[in-house]
Formats: sequence, structure tokens, C-alpha cells
Amino acid sequence: MLTLILLGPELEWSLTDLASRTGASVSTVQREVDRAKQAGVVSSRRLGSARLVRAAASPLTAPLAELLLRSFGPRQVLAEELSGVEGIEAAYLFGSWAARYAGEAGRAPADLDVLVIGAPDRDDLDDAAQRAEERLAREVNVTIRSAAWWREGADGFHTDVTRRPLVPVFVEEGAE
Repeated sequence: MLTLILLGPELEWSLTDLASRTGASVSTVQREVDRAKQAGVVSSRRLGSARLVRAAASPLTAPLAELLLRSFGPRQVLAEELSGVEGIEAAYLFGSWAARYAGEAGRAPADLDVLVIGAPDRDDLDDAAQRAEERLAREVNVTIRSAAWWREGADGFHTDVTRRPLVPVFVEEGAE
């Protein structure tokens, strides 16, 4: 629950949404939200009969979000979902999310850009990306390129991707 809330600080979640996403009961989510609110990590407001929850502006929020990001964030979720897809030699997060992860200033990214190196089955890859999207509550955009392109690419996309921050999701031994 905290991962969803703190890693999407621009989003508000209803208790029902959080319960649905986490597989917990609404009463359990409400109890945990109350604890997190008491600790100063989340804030909530009423909108009609719904209680909406979001990350609080607190000195505790950033360090806790950083810990959750490194432990349960996009890199870990994508590694889990992509690991079962045959034909992937390497996968990297790139673009604005990777830049923020590397410490570059800027707006919070709305989506995740993933570069997959290899020759995976597109349907299997799309299924894995969809599962990651559902778990992360963020759009996942996948770009596939060959190992030869990765080693020898000279186009503008290759230049742009390789000069900016890349976050390895996973790399098979000998693939880099």
C-alpha cells in the first residue's frame, strides 16, 4: 500500500482502490492508512463518501519513498515480470524515469520507458508489460532492439538512449 501511495505522489487513491490493488480488505487498508497518517507519511481527505489518500509533505516521505523505490519499485517489478520472457538478453529503464532515479531534477514521470535487447516473442513481452503496468499503476512503454543494434547502433535513438541515464532491469551474463 505504501509503495503505491509514495511512489506515485501525484496520485490520490480511494480506500477501495487500495484494497483492490493490494488484495487486502477495505478495513485493513483503512487501519493501515490511519497508522501511516498518524506517522505523518500520508494525508487524506473526503470527497463525498470516499476517503482519498496521497503521500504527505513530510520529512519522512522522501527517505521512505526512496527505500520503497529501491526495494519494490519499477526496476524490481519489471525484473520479475520480464524474467519469464524468452529471448530477452537485457532490459533497461531509460527516459525520464531513469533520469529521476539517477538524481536528475524534473517532473515526476507519468510512464516508464523500457528498452529490451534481444528477440523476445512480442505477445509474451506485451503480457509481461501489462502485468507490470497493473502492479505499478503506470504505463509501461517497451521498445525492442537487437543485440547488434545495442553493440553497433549509430542512429539518433541509440545515441540518445546511451548518453542519458540507463537503469539495468537485468542483463544476461555476457550480453553487455
